[in-house]
Amino acid sequence: MSTVQIRDVRKSYGAHPVLHGVDIDIADGEFVILVGPSGCGKSTLLRMVAGLESITGGTISIDERVVNGLEPKDRDIAMVFQNYALYPQMTVAQNMGFALELAGARKEEIKRKVDHAAGILGLEPLLQRKPAQLSGGQRQRVAMGRAIVRDPKVFLFDEPLSNLDAKLRVKMRAEIKALHQRLKTTIVYVTHDQIEAMTMADKIVVMQGGHIEQIGTPLELYDHPKNVFVAGFLGSPAMNFLDGVIIGEDGSFLELGGAGRVPLANGYRNADGKSVIVGVRPEDIGIAEANGIPAEVIVVEPTGSETHLAVRLGGQEIIVVLRSRVSLAPGEQVHLSFEGARFHVFDKETQERLQR
Repeated sequence: MSTVQIRDVRKSYGAHPVLHGVDIDIADGEFVILVGPSGCGKSTLLRMVAGLESITGGTISIDERVVNGLEPKDRDIAMVFQNYALYPQMTVAQNMGFALELAGARKEEIKRKVDHAAGILGLEPLLQRKPAQLSGGQRQRVAMGRAIVRDPKVFLFDEPLSNLDAKLRVKMRAEIKALHQRLKTTIVYVTHDQIEAMTMADKIVVMQGGHIEQIGTPLELYDHPKNVFVAGFLGSPAMNFLDGVIIGEDGSFLELGGAGRVPLANGYRNADGKSVIVGVRPEDIGIAEANGIPAEVIVVEPTGSETHLAVRLGGQEIIVVLRSRVSLAPGEQVHLSFEGARFHVFDKETQERLQR
């Protein structure tokens, strides 16, 4: 059993607070990703779990044992960094087994564990190479193998794919996910890449400014973001936001940016005339033959399987993703269809999701 409990954890550097009372429960075998923009405190929190940063307030527990005062080597964790941190003079096998050697393990045990990890990661042909002879993806697998041989209670990943090119990142995402499914070990993973978070995590923790904005499964956060920040952070292309007004005694219509009116499947009672922020994802918008809301095409980006349009709607620019190829040019007029679109309505002042 490898659980992690983070309770009211705070971090300050002098008079500058970085984390403002963070609470997270991580279950045994769960893959949890901390995501957010640069400077939100996610890497600091991970380093505090690892014991590489001191804790200003609160407690961190691993398997219900408070580890605040323990050295990193005594926490039974293994960390994989973005810069690999391999010893250049050592072979792959020596890099992977070095921590066990320092711990006084026997040579036979070290070889057995290194060979086992190499088999999992497909590193058998590379065990006698030096890091300089490896590609970026191979070096990252060696860093992961070095963590696996220790058989830790918790794996910690700090933006491990940020130094890889786009194609290799996709491949390594699949490898890390497959590794988790095979080992069933608890993983805490930090990234600023929301695609990594959506495709890999069992649970996502969205952070901003040292606070937790929302915790949930990828689809929970995608379908029911609690505020404008979470709604805009998850999704690629990002969610569109329009100024809107709720119309009608039963709140069953939305006026979108002064450009037109659309119906709501479930209205907001007693909200007639209320100014709101309306979120709608690019893939939920279509092109209507007629009777849609008029918009002007600004940019057309064919991607092969999809067409991305930047359009101007009532003075505001939004993105439309079509699952088909279209013949349009900048300056042309189109009619947008919001039929079946899932609208996300937020209070304009608080930017929190509006409750029905």
